[in-house]
Amino acid sequence: MEHVGEHETCLASDQMYCVERRVYSQGALQGQLHRKEKASQPLGQKIAHSCRCSSKKAKSVLTSFLPIIKWLPKYPVKEYLPGDIVSGISTGVMQLPQGLAYALLAALPPVFGLYSSFYPVFLYTFFGTSRHISIGTFAVISLMIGGVAVREAPDEMFDITDTNSTNTTDPENIRARDDMRVKVAVAVTLLSGFIQLCLGLLRFGFVAIYLTEPLVRGFTTAAAVHVFTSQLKYLLGIKTKRFSGPLSCLYSLIAVFSDITKTNVAALVVGLICMVLLLSGKEINDRFKKKLPVPVPMEIIVVVIGTGVSSGMNLSKTYGVDVVGNIPKGLRPPEVPDIHLIPAVFVDAIAIAIVGFSMTISMAKIFALKHGYTVDGNQELIALGICNSVGSFFQTFAITCSMSRSLVQESTGGKTQIAGTLSSIMVLLVIVAIGYLFEPLPQAVLAAIVMVNLKGMFKQFGDIARFWRTSKIELAIWIVAFLASVFLGLDYGLLTAVGFALVTILYRTQSPQYRILGQIPDTDIYCDVEEYEEVKECPGIKIFQANSSLYFANSDLYVSALKKKTGVDACAVLAARQKAQKRHIKELKQLEKSEKEAALKLTSDDVESSIKQEVPKDEISVNGKFSATEAATQNSSPDELEHFMKPVINVHSIILDFSPVNFIDSVGVKTLKSIIKEYEDIGISVHIAGCNGSVMDNLVRLQFFDKPTQRDLLFPSIHDAVLTSQLKVLSASQMPLDADSCMPELQEQN
Repeated sequence: MEHVGEHETCLASDQMYCVERRVYSQGALQGQLHRKEKASQPLGQKIAHSCRCSSKKAKSVLTSFLPIIKWLPKYPVKEYLPGDIVSGISTGVMQLPQGLAYALLAALPPVFGLYSSFYPVFLYTFFGTSRHISIGTFAVISLMIGGVAVREAPDEMFDITDTNSTNTTDPENIRARDDMRVKVAVAVTLLSGFIQLCLGLLRFGFVAIYLTEPLVRGFTTAAAVHVFTSQLKYLLGIKTKRFSGPLSCLYSLIAVFSDITKTNVAALVVGLICMVLLLSGKEINDRFKKKLPVPVPMEIIVVVIGTGVSSGMNLSKTYGVDVVGNIPKGLRPPEVPDIHLIPAVFVDAIAIAIVGFSMTISMAKIFALKHGYTVDGNQELIALGICNSVGSFFQTFAITCSMSRSLVQESTGGKTQIAGTLSSIMVLLVIVAIGYLFEPLPQAVLAAIVMVNLKGMFKQFGDIARFWRTSKIELAIWIVAFLASVFLGLDYGLLTAVGFALVTILYRTQSPQYRILGQIPDTDIYCDVEEYEEVKECPGIKIFQANSSLYFANSDLYVSALKKKTGVDACAVLAARQKAQKRHIKELKQLEKSEKEAALKLTSDDVESSIKQEVPKDEISVNGKFSATEAATQNSSPDELEHFMKPVINVHSIILDFSPVNFIDSVGVKTLKSIIKEYEDIGISVHIAGCNGSVMDNLVRLQFFDKPTQRDLLFPSIHDAVLTSQLKVLSASQMPLDADSCMPELQEQN
């Protein structure tokens, strides 16, 4: 019986329990349990059942695909509508200037940023499951779109030279370049939306888990560097070529600083004043957010002031300040994207699709956890896919969740997707009615808006100190994601970062922690003997634990660590025994040969007298022959035998703790069988403890139990294995255990 405690007390901190049960092996335990019968259906029936349609199933599929059908009829108008209206107006006020600004990042005319702030946002209301995120243009995705557009439609293709000279480029060439870049951006958006839609329908929402937090934060920080660099020329009023691909960030900096002497002072002054106003507005909103009913809409204020000053002072003609330019009135008719461009942008579309979904689902889960509802990752993929693919027919570029706008939408009282709908309606009013009023808006103002919104991303450099304290591996992922994205570009940088993150997973499984466990006295709890002073090893028993699964990649490491930690190398012991045995046989043969030669040369009397005089009596055995033990003692190496035989004398059982093991493959099973056989050959029993159900299924399927006795080696817990090992030794020796034994209850039973 096992006695873990002696009494029970009402004090929570001093509670004890007493359990009396027999010691189980895994086979004995399963013999007393009865498995539940699981009815398995044939494949044909499963397919027929999944294809069967009923009104309940149709309604479930429809509400899953169109979540608005489920929540809109239950919408509490009086409770939610006021907050949604205020939130929608506040978000729409931000959506307008950011849409114009992020279109510059995408290398497109500003009006396409407005289109991208309307169609996708409106569609998300019907298909999205998050109530608080703000869908629309975002700096990282816009920059990735711009990189593809510039690569596929460079200025050189249209004889455009971005210089600060007085020579002017033909407007027709600029218009042709912009049209081509719009086609590229729309093709990328269509393909990325199609990829997201397919992944959602195939239930592949889990792909976002491979973009870990350190990877995403390092990647977005690098994207912030790219964005900031790309906006310098607009802030300074310098006309330089836009670069894409590896080292594009470095090339952009070189191009800007090469022409720094040609800075447009008027544009720089306007941009700096706007940055000061925007930073001041953000500081006021952060400091007084509890007192302010709604955040101060500093971005739209800056846009209005900048537009008014530019129009009144005619900055474009008087000082040569670049302005937004033509904003067509009304919506453009739908147009089929150019599918011939799809092969050239396929890889970019995959990266944009995954990054866009990762941004959205991470923010959606944060708000869902805060407000007590759930979001469906697969449905979010479907929603983004529909927003992008359908929007591409209306000349939008790829969208995702905006962090800054989402925070505003949530903090101003937004309760549902209605807030997003209202913000899109505000953008629609600008497009169809007053868009032309923003034509004099200086591009330096838009650059200032983009740069100030990068403040939160640049704060992520603080992650370096945090990850240095918490996890060096996550720090390495952050640094690799940042450096690779800065120098290789966002597309190749993301692939490099994901590859490195997967390598770290392999590294962790290849470098698990190995421990020898001991018992906390008078308990059934086992801990690392090197970590706690109170933990003691059970005499003659080594309990080995590895915090990883056992499979082809780490099986050799597992065996090596087992030998090192337990101090018992079965192969070395066997080799020493065989070597000693060979020496013993060789010495016996030499003795027999020498005796025969002596018998031929000497007479029996002379031999007796001579031997008695020269050889001590204790070296003469019966019939004139040496014993095998004496011969081995005289001629073998006692130090070597003692070195190899000592571990065998001290250890009689090894217990493998499999509680951290999640799976085992065929190579792992072969390794396990080899370990058991090798240690049995030198008289050490090997037991396995703590296998979960899936590992047991793996062992059965991989024919580990090919011998009936193999099941007796498995135990449901370490304590059962320890007690069984001690009982075996006790019954074999018929002697009581030492007073220092870690299982005093066995002495009591004995």
